[in-house]
Parts: sequence; C-alpha cells; structure tokens
Amino acid sequence: MKLVLGAPEWLFLVPALVALGWRVRALRLGEPLRVLALGLWVLALTDPQVRVGGGGLDLWVLVDRSDSVSAPAAIQAPEVAAILEQSRGHDDRVFYVDYAVDAQRRDQGDSVLRGGTGRTNTANALEFALGQMTPDRAARVLVLSDGFATDELVSVAEKILRRGVPLDYRLLGAGLAEDVRVGAVELPSRVLPGEAFLVEFSLAGRGDGDVPWQVWRGDKLAASGLARLKNGAAQVRLTDRLASPGAVRYELRIAPPGDAHEENNRAGGWVEVAGGGRVLLVTQYADDPLARLLGAQGLRVEQVANPGELTAASLVGARLVVLNNVPVNRVAPEFLKALDFFVREQAGGFLMVGGENSFGSGGYFSSAIDPLLPVSMELRKEHRKLATAMALILDRSGSMAASAGGGQTKMDLANAGTARAIELLGNFDAVTVQAVDSAPHEIVALAQVGPNRERMVQSVRRIVSAGGGIYVYEGLKAGWAQLQKAETGQRHLVLFADAADAEEPGDYVKLLAEMRAAGVTVSVIGLGTDKDVDAAFLQDVAAKGGGRIFFTKDAAELPAIFAQETVSVARSAFIKEPTGAQGTPGWSQIAGRSPQWLAAVDGYNLSYLREGATAALVTTDEYQGPLVAMWARGAGRVAAVSFPLGGAYSTKARMWPDYGDFVQTLTRWLAGEDAPAGLAVRTEVRGETLVVELLHDENWTGRIARTPPVASLATLGGAGRPLIWEKIEPGRFRASAALEPEQAVRGVVRVGATALAFGPVGVAGTAEWAFDRGAVKALRQLATRSGGGERLDLGAIWRAPRRSEVRSLRVWWLGALALVLVAEAAVARWDLRRLRRWR
Repeated sequence: MKLVLGAPEWLFLVPALVALGWRVRALRLGEPLRVLALGLWVLALTDPQVRVGGGGLDLWVLVDRSDSVSAPAAIQAPEVAAILEQSRGHDDRVFYVDYAVDAQRRDQGDSVLRGGTGRTNTANALEFALGQMTPDRAARVLVLSDGFATDELVSVAEKILRRGVPLDYRLLGAGLAEDVRVGAVELPSRVLPGEAFLVEFSLAGRGDGDVPWQVWRGDKLAASGLARLKNGAAQVRLTDRLASPGAVRYELRIAPPGDAHEENNRAGGWVEVAGGGRVLLVTQYADDPLARLLGAQGLRVEQVANPGELTAASLVGARLVVLNNVPVNRVAPEFLKALDFFVREQAGGFLMVGGENSFGSGGYFSSAIDPLLPVSMELRKEHRKLATAMALILDRSGSMAASAGGGQTKMDLANAGTARAIELLGNFDAVTVQAVDSAPHEIVALAQVGPNRERMVQSVRRIVSAGGGIYVYEGLKAGWAQLQKAETGQRHLVLFADAADAEEPGDYVKLLAEMRAAGVTVSVIGLGTDKDVDAAFLQDVAAKGGGRIFFTKDAAELPAIFAQETVSVARSAFIKEPTGAQGTPGWSQIAGRSPQWLAAVDGYNLSYLREGATAALVTTDEYQGPLVAMWARGAGRVAAVSFPLGGAYSTKARMWPDYGDFVQTLTRWLAGEDAPAGLAVRTEVRGETLVVELLHDENWTGRIARTPPVASLATLGGAGRPLIWEKIEPGRFRASAALEPEQAVRGVVRVGATALAFGPVGVAGTAEWAFDRGAVKALRQLATRSGGGERLDLGAIWRAPRRSEVRSLRVWWLGALALVLVAEAAVARWDLRRLRRWR
C-alpha cells in the first residue's frame, strides 16, 4: 500500500495562505480550528490516493482432488509446489486450496473427503478462494485440474471479472485419451404393460473400433453385441416389452479394450410400467385365498413367489401390500425399509396377516416395519409360560476388526446385538456366549439370566477380534455342549459368522442331526450376502438346524437382527388352540355396518394394541389380545389381522360366512380412493438434477390455494425429505433436487388427501466421468477474459503483470473538513453568547 497525491500543485496554496494570515490579522487564520480547516481543504484539493497491489502477489492454487484426476494430481502436486516456492519473490505468498465437492484451504485442515470426491466443483472452489483473498493485495488464481468441471463456471465468472483477479490453469490427467464412455441414455419414463418401446444408448470416444456391450434388465442380461465406433460415436438400440406393472432399470455396460477410465463404462435409467391399482401379495401359500378375493374388487393382484427378490421398485404402482405369514428372513431388507415411505408419504396401504411365521414369531420385532404396525409384538414377561435356553456363537475372527463406521468395528456391533439379545431374555431364561476363531472361547457360561444379566452384558461388550478365521464346527460343538446342561424345555442356538470367511465345517451334518433329535434349533446370522463364498454352507447349517438364515452387508443392522431372532424364539407366541373372539365398536371407523363376527379362531399371534390404534376384534381369553387392529400412519393406513386367513389354523376363519366381505372391506379401506382427474405429475432428469412438475386444471385452483401441494423425495429404502415448490404459471408448479450418481430416488406429490407417487428415477451416469468438452472450453474462455491463460511454465506466473488499484481519499478529507467547519461555527456561536452575557 502506497500513498500518493493526485494534484500536488495545490500545495503552493500553503505559503500563500500563511502570508495572507500574517498580513490580514482580521481573518484570524492563525486560530487552531481555522488552521486545521485550511489544511484539510488544501489536502482535499491535492486528491490524496492510496495505491493497492502491484507489490507482493498472493497466488491461490486450486488443486482438483476429485476422483477423475486425483491420481495425477497427487503425483504432480510436489513438483508444482517446489517450482512455485523456488521462483516466488520475497513479498509473494502462495495458498493451496484442495477441492472436489467442497473446497478447503490446505493450511486450515483437509475436509475435502468429508464432502466426497465424486464431483469437480471448480466454480465453488473459485468462489471460496475469492472469499479468502486479502483486499489490499494483488491476487491471482491457478487451477490445477483436468478441466472437466461438474458445475457451471458462469455462476462465478462475473465475480472474478469484477474483482479483476486473473485466472490461470494447467490441465492434469489423461483426459479423453483412449477413453470410450457411455453417453446419452434414451428411455421412456412410463409405458403400458405389453407396450413395445425403444431402449437407446450412445457411445463416445476417439477414433474407430469395436466395443463389446451388454444391456441388463434389472439383474438379468437382456442383450449383448458389438458396437462399431465411427468418428468417435456409436449407437446401441433394442426394443423390449414389459408385461407386469412395476419399475425396471436398464443399464448398458461396455468393455472397450485398453480403456483409460472404466468408471464411465456403464449408465442406465428406469422405466415405469403403469398398471392401475395393484396389490402386492407376499405369501407363502401357492393358492392363497386372498388373491381371489382381492381380484374380485377389480384390483390387479401380483402374488410374489420369491420375497427375497423384492426391491423398493416393486412398490411402483402398488396401492396395497399384504404380508401373509412370511418370515422376515425371507423378505428382502430393502423392500421392508421402503414400506415406511410407501405408507407414510405415498399413502399406500399395508396389511399383515397372522400365522406361525408372522408378527413376532416371524421375526418382525425391531424390523423396519415394526413401527408401522398397530400392535406391539414382544411377549410381556407375565404372559410367558416356557423358559428358553440360548447359545450365542460369535465370530471373532480377523475380519471382525474392520471398521463399520461411526468409530465402531464389526465386532462392536455384533457385541451390541448379543447384549440386546440378553436384555430381551426373561429372568428365568438361560444363555451362554461363545466367541470363536480357531477355537471356542467361553465368554459367558450357561446360567440363568435374571441374577446375572448385568454381568453377562458387560462381559459380552468386551469381546475383541483376535485374528484368524472362524471354525464353525468348533463353535457349534461348544454351544451344543452348553445347551445339553439346560433344564428348560426350549433350546436354541444362534451362529453369527462372516459369510466370506466361515472355515472348518467339520462333520456339522452329524452334529446338527444330533441337536435336532434333541429338539434344539439353529439359526444363522451371516455378515455379507447370499452370494459370498461361504453363504451356501451357512444356509445349509440353518436348514439342517431347523432355524432361520439372515444375511446383511450392513453391520449396523446386527443389533436389530439379534433382537428379531431372540423375540421370535423366546418372547413371541402363536397360540395353537381355539380361542373365542368378540367384536368392538372400532370397525365403525372402516365401514358403517359391522360384520357378523366369527365366534372363535383356531389360533392367533399374541400381541398388544398400541396407543392410538383401534381394535375391531379381540380375544375373549385372559390376554384380551387384538385380532383385528388398524390405524393411520402419515398419509397411509395399516392393519393387523392376528389370526391366519389361509393355511394351517385357518379353518374357522375360512368357514366364516362373512370372510369374503371382511377381507374386501378391510383391503378396500387400506387401498384408499382412486386419484381424481385434473392432476398430473411429470418428472425429468437434467444432468444430475431431478425436476418435478405438478400440473392441474382450473377445477383444482381453489383447492390448491387452500391446501398448497407438498412433495417429498426418498432414496430407495431411505427416509423422505421435502421439496420446495416454485409456481411457474397458473396450473403449473415446479420443484428440483440434486441427485447422487448411481442412486435412485422415489417420491410423491400430495394435494390434501390425494397422493401422486413417482419414481424410481436416477442419474443415467455420473458427471464426474462424463468428460464434457464444453467444461474445458468454458475454463479457457474465462481465463482469457480475466487476463490469464494456460500456464505451462509455472515459474513465469510470478513475472506476470500485477494488478494495482488506486483509491482516492478525497471524500474522507472533505468529510473531516465538514466536521471541523461545524466545530468552528459552534465555538464562534458559544463565544458570541459569552460576549452578550458579559455586556
């Protein structure tokens, strides 16, 4: 910073004013305030100015650390830093900013990874650097990147030009060299069942050549072939038909030889198959009587044969989901998680029907749908009549030491699940815990839970991974040896093991046969998927042990799975004897006329009515348990029928004269009303942004004015988040949301009680690996406009012209002069009053 005078010739007034004051004493120019005023006036005339910049230079180096360029950036970063440090001047400074999704000064910590590295937000990094600059120093920006920004530079261009900060760049990485990628994806968003449609993908690259490709429909291969690149472009087209309502994802996968970036070798999109009102009947009965009754109402019934293949996309077009006596371990976890958004936000209906594999007996306690149900499933201690002995066999091999996020290991979460199981057992139950690697290690010897619960829980939470693998046979053998000491009538063993590292099966077939002959059941919790190398072995253990098999990739789900299994074995009950039933006035919430209720049921799942729920039918035994219960959850409705409507223990129900009317009335209430005419939702994915539009006719104008539309969005299996509406024109609203690559979302628009569901939708590919040439062009243009350019010789950047700025201080001197004149006038007025008072 340097002070200069813009008009120094006015300083010649100083001797003239001094002479004038000396000769004409009446002007009183020698008084302090007048001297100060004259001095300020002369200084204002000289136009004092401060020159900012032109001395030391602040160089802001923006280093791209996104996925597409992180490797070359890491290699070149030390060389760049050394060159800049050696060539800079004494007053020059250099600051490093690492960026990807977020930006952070390197000398203030590294938070780039916290925001993720899946995008190159160059505009965001530039704006961050501008905000960090010192105003009174010359500054320059150097961008080290491949140039393929995923955000728009136009948003920051005006700020850079207004600040006068030159922008330089140096391109890193291989860029488009030898890269073939999937470009545009053209799919219809919605089709009718059986309607033919076109699936079209474009390929982009350099030069000519053959590229192998595959198109996948969901998890099944639909077509394959060779695409011929000509002048760097090719097309893949095929026609298809979808017979069943729902949603299907199509994905193109390519395998170009010698490709530089395999990350952009796949892209896809979703196709929704519309089908009107649809009921998803998840049942273990091949000939479920509910299918015929639901179809008689005009609803399209889709009976699911393999619940493990269900996904959140299976809910598209559905108005009602029925779980009829299917255990939790047979239903895909993603589907169960998705039911909450389906009911609460998309106004779907959900019905659970009783049986030996339903409610608590089916393992649904602490599951994703537990909070939805109008009944609680864990058996109260005063209602338990049979004690249980459990053996919990835990894998403590080396793989359990891996991090599971949140500062916890897989072993920590398995310990938490085991502790939760012990907490759920009753006082008269017994438990033993064995930790197994190459040999079993007794953590808790078989003992009654009541007086030892706290000690047991503390011992379990101290289990640590000790390396090696898990010898399953040794663990089963140790658990069986402990259970043989039990005096209780019910004995059960739970084996927890890594599905990718379950070693030494031994003669487990003979051992399990011996245990089953003694009435012991065995369930397995596998950490991993059913595709892992040892998954088939663990499935066989559960099958031969007469128990259940659970698989989960997410270790955070282990406590809930342990709780589900414990409650299903020790704290749930399916009453297998005829029990009287009695109606209540609660049915009036559904229909005006109550049915002629059946007098008794053959069996039922014992549960308890939750606060806020309504029971329409209860048992007449000592439990007064709810047989039919319902309530509203968010925008949707949920009901629980705790007695079987098919299969075993359903004879009295199926012989009931009002059986059909009861099922049809209840399911009609759960499914809700058809959406009225005059409303429509339209979705479009633009790059990585989802645009949702609500269109309505004039008949809805008044209702929407009174009840504004509400929209929410959720990942598949995740919770919802609200969207913000913008009114575009009469009859048209718009909302938008950023989408994550390779992540599908679903949503709903609600106007009052009317819900319009949409999705799944998702990004076709990922912008990070799209290598948009327009982004590099925009960077070059902005650099040229700002006075910068491409920097091949980094050392020369310090010799570039440095911007200096002149700021006038005249207004400050004039302001000070005004204050002095006011003060001089006030003093003169005060002196005049004193003179008059003296006279």
